[in-house]
Amino acid sequence: MSAIENLTLHHDDLVFSARALGQGPLVLLLHGFPDDYRSFDAQMEAIAAQGYRVVAPMMRGYEPSSQSPRDLYHLIHLAGDVLAWMKELNAKQCHLVGHDWGALTAYVAVALQPKKFASLTTLAIPHLRRGLVGLTEVPTQLVKSSYILLMQFQKIAESIVEREDFAFIETLWKNWSPDWLYSPADIEQVKSTFRQSGVTHATTQYYRCLLQPLSLSTQQSWSLLTSRVQVPTLALTGENDGCMDSRLYDTLMREQDFEKGLDVRRIAGAGHFLHREAPQEVNALIIEWLQAHPLLG
Repeated sequence: MSAIENLTLHHDDLVFSARALGQGPLVLLLHGFPDDYRSFDAQMEAIAAQGYRVVAPMMRGYEPSSQSPRDLYHLIHLAGDVLAWMKELNAKQCHLVGHDWGALTAYVAVALQPKKFASLTTLAIPHLRRGLVGLTEVPTQLVKSSYILLMQFQKIAESIVEREDFAFIETLWKNWSPDWLYSPADIEQVKSTFRQSGVTHATTQYYRCLLQPLSLSTQQSWSLLTSRVQVPTLALTGENDGCMDSRLYDTLMREQDFEKGLDVRRIAGAGHFLHREAPQEVNALIIEWLQAHPLLG
């Protein structure tokens, strides 16, 4: 890739690194776990080449400068980061693309301020408005999601993630995308991010903040996460996803929950990291969706 810009973004007292490319309407790319802002390298050049300003920030906590001193890693706070970045980038409206936790963050951001987003693209995570129905229809998802229970036990979880130079990350990648032949450089990049002070704690805290029933921030996050979507939505899933069973999309993604339209596409032969595994197919679908939903004004 060429001409990548390194940006610094802010929200409150937190500082976020970001990678940027191109000029035009803003497209924000939000990465998931366990990953970092290099996750979308295969998308940035392709999207920028079509006349867009593409920005991929490091999500909250993935570097010491953006770690919350009060452990505020609830989705409502992550979505607040997105809105702050847009303001700093002088974007009254943008396109939002999110993978994994980035997808969850995107669902909440568009629920908070739908008029600020011309389109939404989510990868690997369906909308959770009908989540309990999904578990009834696809009970094997309970097994695939068992790692979330592990994350609730802070010291145990952090120890397991860091053990043997973050072998846990490679195990997740192999289980979640069983056919992905990622390179040593791919896994080393993400491990280097996690080796930074405080990153393991912050990134596993996401899961604990998701399941704090007495927390007002958790309650607000779930209310937004399960509300109807008022932004045109493209939902992409890998048919071999070992983290979030692709069959859930048949149950959870209902057109009546997406007031501005919904398009669900299943990527054959790909797993949870579908945008890394099948970049050409995913890029074409994302670009087509962006072009079909231009920014207002």
